[in-house]
Amino acid sequence: MVQQISDAELEIMKIVWGNPEKVTLFSYIMDGLSARGKPCQKNTLIVILSRLINKGFLSAKKIGRHNEYTTLVSEAEYQTVQTKNFLDKIYEGNAKGLVSNLILGDLLTDEEYEDLKKMLEKGKE
Repeated sequence: MVQQISDAELEIMKIVWGNPEKVTLFSYIMDGLSARGKPCQKNTLIVILSRLINKGFLSAKKIGRHNEYTTLVSEAEYQTVQTKNFLDKIYEGNAKGLVSNLILGDLLTDEEYEDLKKMLEKGKE
């Protein structure tokens, strides 16, 4: 079961998920946070990474004086679980309610609406 993570943990996971390499170095995460305008103290980042390891999102391997971090939960897996939780909590599991709210609430661009329409039509085939 994929656990809930904090906003700060999610910010770090987005950096790790966005890394094209198989492993992510501490310095890459620090640089990523700075690039996003969310710099972090070294000790704070160490604590957050430890939490992500304890929650089963990352594994760490010590290489010399550096840690290499590897994802254990993919971004797609996390998004699916969080979407289901949101759907259950807000719409009592009713996906139609979510989609109609997106459409009627004018929360989709015209392009997103057309893409969604095409996906739904393909799903029927």
